[in-house]
Amino acid sequence: MDKVVPSAADAVAGIDDGASLAVGGFGLCGVPAVLISALYDRGAGNLTVVSNNCGLDGRGLGQLLAAGRIARAMGSYVGENKEFARQYLAGEIEVELMPQGTLAERLRAGGSGIPAFYTPAGVGTMVAAGGMPWRYAPDGTVAIASPPKEVRAFGGREYVLEESITTDFALVRAAVGDRHGNLVFDKAARNFNPLAAMAGRITIAEVERLVEPGELDPDAVHLPGVFVQRVLELTPGQAADKPIEKRTVRPGAPADGEGA
Repeated sequence: MDKVVPSAADAVAGIDDGASLAVGGFGLCGVPAVLISALYDRGAGNLTVVSNNCGLDGRGLGQLLAAGRIARAMGSYVGENKEFARQYLAGEIEVELMPQGTLAERLRAGGSGIPAFYTPAGVGTMVAAGGMPWRYAPDGTVAIASPPKEVRAFGGREYVLEESITTDFALVRAAVGDRHGNLVFDKAARNFNPLAAMAGRITIAEVERLVEPGELDPDAVHLPGVFVQRVLELTPGQAADKPIEKRTVRPGAPADGEGA
């Protein structure tokens, strides 16, 4: 039952060329950066990555992207990663974009053993009709386009059929975890982490604080350990390394004696 591994290299052991990964995080919030760096050091390539976005240039999944390790990305947001946009438009990477809620439910359904579900998101668009560019050719034409999906009416409203997602591995980050793999996430850093963890056949969690079994209140557990196979305890420095994607500050109040 003790799922703790001694190092990041041990945590990502077995992730080889061609593997598929579900990765938690949103922008740079809740990203399993230590595991991603360990996977970069491992040298695995030709990866299929399922994540909301591909991090920023050089940060998070952007580290693997810049090294040409990602062959296919499934997500909902290209974001402000200029290298991701460049590779997509140059035909160097295959990208399947989908509504954000659809991505979340496809991951959750995969982890719950549900093969497919109907959703109104995307009806009447290329999401349902097909033709979304998955890969561009070097000349800018569409080399691979999305296929049409089944659309069915329920109660007089149309819904599109979406298939669930499961992956070989999942990489997630949690605020607290115990040796059995039970995880607690911190506020917005929960984001896609529980869903990604559910979808992975082998789920690896990096935790900022490791506690012993029984220390977590069962009612406080966000993800039960049945979904987690490996746990990596971060160092204090690794746990504190939380870069901010966009820093916005409010102008300070006027000093005494100054006008408003």
